[in-house]
Formats: sequence, C-alpha cells, structure tokens
Amino acid sequence: MSKFESKKVMPRYLIIAVILTMVGIAVVIKASVIMTAQKDYWGIVAKQQKHDSIPLKPTRGNILSCNGELMASSIPEFKVYLDFQSVSPSDTALKHKMDSIWTADLDSLCRGLHEIFPERSAEEFKQHLLEGRSKVITHKDGTTSRGHRNWPIWPKRISYNTYCEVKELPYINTGRFRSGFHSDTFNIRLRPFGSLAQRTVGAMYAAKDSARFGLEQTYDSLLRGTTGLKRRQKVLYKIIDQVVAPQVDGADIVTTIDVNMQDLAERALIEEMKDTLTRADMGVAIVMEVATGDVKAIVNMERTPSGNYEEQMNNAVAYRCEPGSVFKTASVLVALDDGVCDTTEIIHSGNGILPFGNRLMKDHNWRRGGYGDISVGQSIAYSSNVGVSHIINKYYGKNPTRYVEGIYRTGLADSLPIPIKGYHTPNIRMPNPKATKPGQYWSSTTLPWMSIGYETQIAPINTVTFYNTIANGGKMMCPRFVKAVQKDGETIKEYPPVVLRERIAKPETIKKMQELLRGVVTYGTGKNPMRGSLFPLAGKTGTAQIADENGGYHSGITRYWLSFAGFFPYDNPRYSCIVCLRKKGLPASGTMSARVFRNIAEGVMAQNLKVRVEDSRDSCSVAIPDVKNGNLDAAGYVLHRLNVRTINSDNEQAAAQGAYGTAWGKAISQASDVALSPQAQEQGVMPDVTGMGARDAVYMLEQMGARVQLSGRGRVKSQSIAAGHELRRGMVCQLLLQ
Repeated sequence: MSKFESKKVMPRYLIIAVILTMVGIAVVIKASVIMTAQKDYWGIVAKQQKHDSIPLKPTRGNILSCNGELMASSIPEFKVYLDFQSVSPSDTALKHKMDSIWTADLDSLCRGLHEIFPERSAEEFKQHLLEGRSKVITHKDGTTSRGHRNWPIWPKRISYNTYCEVKELPYINTGRFRSGFHSDTFNIRLRPFGSLAQRTVGAMYAAKDSARFGLEQTYDSLLRGTTGLKRRQKVLYKIIDQVVAPQVDGADIVTTIDVNMQDLAERALIEEMKDTLTRADMGVAIVMEVATGDVKAIVNMERTPSGNYEEQMNNAVAYRCEPGSVFKTASVLVALDDGVCDTTEIIHSGNGILPFGNRLMKDHNWRRGGYGDISVGQSIAYSSNVGVSHIINKYYGKNPTRYVEGIYRTGLADSLPIPIKGYHTPNIRMPNPKATKPGQYWSSTTLPWMSIGYETQIAPINTVTFYNTIANGGKMMCPRFVKAVQKDGETIKEYPPVVLRERIAKPETIKKMQELLRGVVTYGTGKNPMRGSLFPLAGKTGTAQIADENGGYHSGITRYWLSFAGFFPYDNPRYSCIVCLRKKGLPASGTMSARVFRNIAEGVMAQNLKVRVEDSRDSCSVAIPDVKNGNLDAAGYVLHRLNVRTINSDNEQAAAQGAYGTAWGKAISQASDVALSPQAQEQGVMPDVTGMGARDAVYMLEQMGARVQLSGRGRVKSQSIAAGHELRRGMVCQLLLQ
C-alpha cells in the first residue's frame, strides 16, 4: 500500500482552492458591473428576449336588415409609421446597408407616396420623412438619439387596400425590423346605406371600441365577440407568436328593418317637413307589421340650424308628449267595451262649445257653428272634442278610476320591452284628488281633457302599438326590432314575436272601432288627404297644442303636435303606421301627417305588387275576351286569327262561317242582335248603343243625324236618350263610357 504524501497533495488542493476563489470573486465583480454600469444595456437585451402578452381583437359582428342586407359592418383602417431607430447602432454592418438603401430609394419612395396620396407632392413627402429621420430624441436618462421612433407617414387613417400599396413601396418593403415600417389597426363601422335608420341601428365612438346608442349598444356583447391572447417572443430579428386563447368574432344580428320601407318613409316624411306650409322642426314615422309587431321602418328627423334634416335623437321611443286626438280612439274603445254607450248614441254638441268645470271645451269648427247633434261614431270621424269628452264625462265623471283602468286595459300605459335605450314609459296617471304636486292634481277638468289626449304623455311607439292591436283584432304584439342572431350564416338564437295581451277588448268592440276608423278617412277629418287612394285605409287624425321648452302653452308661438295613426289595407290589415310632426304656428292640422301616411302606405303596398305576367292573371276570370257592340267585322277577324273558340247558335255559326269560319263568340252574336236590330235601323228611333265601343256608337248615331257628347273611357254604359224614343236630327245624346 502506497503512503500518503501530504507534501505533494496539499499544494495541489491549495492551487485549486485559490483558482475557485478567484473565479468566484470574478463572478461577483461581473455581476456587480452588470447590475450597475451595464444595467441599461442588459435591460434592453432583456426586453428583446421577454415574452409579451398581446390581445387579439375580434371582428365585430354585422347588423343586417330583414332581407339580409348590410346595415352596419366592421372594416379595418390603419395609421402607418416609420421607426428610424429600428436597426441597433451596434449592428454597424446592417445599419450601413440600410442607410445605403435609404439614400438610393428615398426619391422612389416619395414618388410612390405621392401617387397613393396625391394631396401631397413627392418633394413634400421627402421633406417630411427627412424631418422625422433627423429628429433628436432625448431619453429619460439624459442620453439622446437621432431618428423618431413613431413618425407618421400619413396623418389620416387609410383603408386596407391602401395599406397594402404602402407596404410594397421601395425601402418599406425591406421588412418591419429593417425599414421600421409599422402600423396601428382600428376597426371602424361602415354603414352602406349611410344615415338610413341611424338612431335605431346605432353608432360607435370613433376613437374607442365602444357603442354609443341604438342596437349597437343594446347588443354590444353579442356583436363585440371575445378578445383572444397571444404571446410574442423576439429572438434577434425574428418574432415567434404563440396563440394562448384564440379570439371569437362577434355574431351578426338580423333586424326587422326593411331598407326599402325605411327609405320610402324617410323621403315621404322629409318632403312634408320641407313643405312651405308645414315647416316642421321634428318628424317621426313608424311602420309596423300587424301580425308580428315587426318594426319595418322607424324615422326620427329633426331640422338642424343649417336647414338640413338629420336623425339626432330616437324621438319615436323617447319623445313623450300629449298625443292629442289619436287618443280619442282609446277613450271611445273603453266606453264601447264597457257597454255604457253605443256608436249610434246622439250627442248634443250644440255650437261646438261645452263647459266642463271652470273651462270651456271647444271643437275645431266652433267658429263655424259646431256639429250640432252627432252620434258617438261621428264624434270619432269628425274628431269632435265636445262629443268624446261629453260621453266620457257623462259615464265616468263619478268614477274616473274605472275609465283610467279601462285605458290601462288597452295597453296604452304599458312599458314596452323594446331593446333601445332611452325609451320612456307612458305617463297616464290614476285619479288622486288628494295630490297636491303639479302634474298629479286631479281636478274636475282632468277627465274631459284626458279623454281627448291631454293630461297624458305617450311616446309614438306606444300609440302605434295600440293601433296595431286594433288592426290585429285586439291581440297586442310587442314591437320587435331584432329577429335573430346569426354566426357564420347559421341562426344561433331567435327572437320570436311576443304577445303582450291576448285581447284588449271584446271582438265586437274591436270590429266597431275598425269601422269607426274607416269612417274617419271616408267622410271624416281624414277624407281629403285620403281621397283617391288605390286601396282602403283606416286611421285617426290628431292635433294637439304641446308645451314649449319652458313648460308653457301660450308663451310666444304655439307649438303643435300633428299626428295620424292607422293601418292598411282596411279589409285585410298588413301594416300599421303612425306619422307625427312638430311645428310652430298655424296652419296646423293632422291632415299634414295624414298625407305622409298615405304616401308611405301606397309606396309600401306598391312594393308588394306582383310584377310577373303569370302572377297577374286572375284565376277567377275567363280567358275568352269581351267584345264590344258595334261593327263586329274587325273583332271577328281578330278572334278568328287568334283561334279563339266560342259558343254560338247554329244559325250564327252558319252566318259567320262564310267570312270568318267558326270564330264568332257568344258575346259577338249578342252584340250583333243589338247593333243590327230592326229598331236600330229604323229612321227616327233611338237605338240601344249600350255595350258598344265609342267609335261605333258615335258613327251609328251621327248617321242618324244626332250629335254625340262622350265622357269617360271604354264601352257605353248609359245613354241620355233612352232606346226607342223618337230621335230628331240635331238632338244631343250624352254617352257615359266605362
């Protein structure tokens, strides 16, 4: 066994210990230097190597019309910048290379920018970029560097296509970490139809990803989607991205708005507001589908100080005021449903002035002597304040609570669950004689004035919902603005029609009220604006004085709230509609709103016309044409050439076969009997020319010496000189054609 030689081993261990001690001291010294003298440098290095958490913004969902047309959609916009310190000064080789490329490509870059943005010349772009490159930046530690790190190439946001063009320009196309080209991305809302239904669809804040109002605000959580997350690691000049949580794009919402109806309603409303006699400062129009409650159009126009008309507030749901005479429908409906009166009950309205309490109720024609004795039905048709107030005060004066409860039963006071913020619930108060606060006090005049639309505050959306209920047979539908939520073209959630009240009155009462509203446009206050309508309409006019900004009614120029609410077509209601106008001074009449109502109704119904020839054929009609009396040679020839088969007697067939074969119709043979009758050929006797064409009738009578006057078009319907009467030369015979 060898002996341990300490003299040789211990020095070796000592040398190792000294070396390790020196290494340890060197590590401590180096660490101290890094922590102090080289702190900033290694801080920059650490930032280049660290992981960044970057949010992934989802794409906001679209808002669609009922037909799938885009009403609001998100598109990206960019602001582009150059970082003139993208290359580290320590990398001298790369910096020298990029400086050379900058010098060589600067002019080409500026010319390209000028072509993309012609508002600024190439020389201006060059001066602008050189200014950013020579900018001296002072850091927090007092050091300076040359070159701006976030220098805007163009001051405005640009589209994606323009962004792609800028990326391909010389110098910029060398890459993000060489040229320093980078951008900020913004999602903006594009409205393909401009301001159409703007207050209902909504809008976004330009600088923030947040909704301002309308459906954009109500359904923001569905439209926004879910933000994702990715981690980004920079290694030298490369970036490695790792998606931790992917973003979920927002869903699309399908509204009930019909773009064509919306455009039609807006144009009709603005046209009336601009009228020199109307000059309204605010207008509202709502079109609702009777069966579902779908809001097909909703317009909120206000005149701006510049004279333009814009949607500034959603007054259709937010503007409460005294509705005026459109409220009389509800009052009479309550009385009829309670059975306290009938439509035939006579009201002695006298000269149109009737006292209630310490005030006088006046009809709009009181200066012309009033209506005298009228029925309850006529009081609606003529919009008689005295008539309606008399009925309500007569039967509910001692128990006004019963009347107000009846109004509540109609749904007019309901708070509608509509998805638009800013909606104001109707204010229809219950009787409270002990109340002392202004606006709550119940006096002897409250009931009569409430019955004709005062002493209440109702938004237009509630009024049109009430009239829609009458058109729907008494079933009250909730106004629907959104039909469904879609994702990638598939429906993920539906919003079916909601019934708020199965019945607001007895069926027979609803039927009577429909007839009364029809009377308004046939012989009442709505007769003139509805005259000549192509299909039957029904509704009620309304005119009310409303308070001004200070709460007064007679300070300065009086303000009026003019309205017309109804439905169409009367015999098979498909749509209900309300039109409201606010104006100052006279003239002021609900017929102004009625004109807009008619234009909207006719436009809406015209959009539903069938345009195919096959669809226009009447299945109940016969294919054999009607032939006018008179000279039948031409008609027989045409029928023969068209190969029209007809039914004739054997004698008629034999007579006609020689010239035209068997193509004489039953109508032709009957016309021949009249036109060729001996009576018609006998001189001095008036023939029967009914059923003839105008040309043949005139020819026959003038051959007999008579003078003919025509009115109308078509065949002869009647003649002023009856057939068989003595006809003398020079006599005038008037023929009515139809």
